[in-house]
Amino acid sequence: MIGLRGLLVLGLVSATLSQCAKAPPTPVLPIAPVKAGPEISLTTTPVPLSAVNPPPAHLAGGAIGRFVYAGSVAISSPDTQRLHGLSDLKFGPDGGLVAVSDDGDLFEARLKLDETGRLVGLTDGKLSPLKGLDGQPLQGKEKGDAEGLAILPNGDRLVSFERDHRIWLYPRQPDGSYGLPRAVNKPATTFPDNEGMEALTAYPIAGPDAYLVGGEEGEVWLCKLSAPCVALAPQSPPDFTWGLTSFAAFEGQSVASLFRAYDPIRGWRAQVRFVIDPRAPAAKQFLAATLTLDGAITRDNFEGIALSKSPTGATRIYILSDDNDAPQERTLLMAFDWTAPPPPPPAPPKPMKRRR
Repeated sequence: MIGLRGLLVLGLVSATLSQCAKAPPTPVLPIAPVKAGPEISLTTTPVPLSAVNPPPAHLAGGAIGRFVYAGSVAISSPDTQRLHGLSDLKFGPDGGLVAVSDDGDLFEARLKLDETGRLVGLTDGKLSPLKGLDGQPLQGKEKGDAEGLAILPNGDRLVSFERDHRIWLYPRQPDGSYGLPRAVNKPATTFPDNEGMEALTAYPIAGPDAYLVGGEEGEVWLCKLSAPCVALAPQSPPDFTWGLTSFAAFEGQSVASLFRAYDPIRGWRAQVRFVIDPRAPAAKQFLAATLTLDGAITRDNFEGIALSKSPTGATRIYILSDDNDAPQERTLLMAFDWTAPPPPPPAPPKPMKRRR
């Protein structure tokens, strides 16, 4: 009797012989020349602030507290299957958007704003592999899982990776290109395999080579290219279901911290906190503002944050989601404008005591 393995072998042989007897299929050629290089076309679809229609009353005005909604788009490309897993973003020296991915890719694009300054799309898309120490593209999750991105004042890029936990510096060349990376200082601690250095930002108020590093559990370090990392007070998440995912420094000493959370009942949630000075002791850390995306608000797995100025001078916040290459998630870029509240009026002068 022929066993199961023998039947499988016979089946494979028969299928192979039947395929060999057929004429080879005619290859399908592209109808137009295929573009070589990193350029990709982008499809951007507008996304509303409210995930339900009609929006609830508290979202009908297009604002969440002092955070005014400034547009959102879902991003995809018909040219590649690799535009997924974007995990952090910053703005480059030329004002262009730069992001890194879980698969070791670098994504670049330019913002498209309408006449009122609202985000309506992206243009000039590019997707290219991050290079390793040997100049070759990074291969696989173990080596290519980029999570954090920072751009130093001189234009050099820092990229933090998890699994193989490290921070690499990609030096900016005089012609605007980037050279081969080198390892730089990272926190002297042990990270879990898939919970590493998620948050990264240049921190020039502490020096031109200074940068902040954040772990997913809220640990924070101040590092320099020229000096070892020093632990700071942690940026504790709201509760154990939340994780720190990104930093963006602004207005000197302040930093915007991005957190995200997930549970099967509420789905994805996100929170942005404006921390006045992350170097202060825990008891003296104060928040200037907090933005929470929950409930009926459009939300996803937000992992990246970048700040700029809006056309009106407000602080413009851009947050980017990692779709995990999953059909139920999207690559979203959302924008909000924040204006600080006016200072309180001066206290009235104390009445002078009359002399007797």
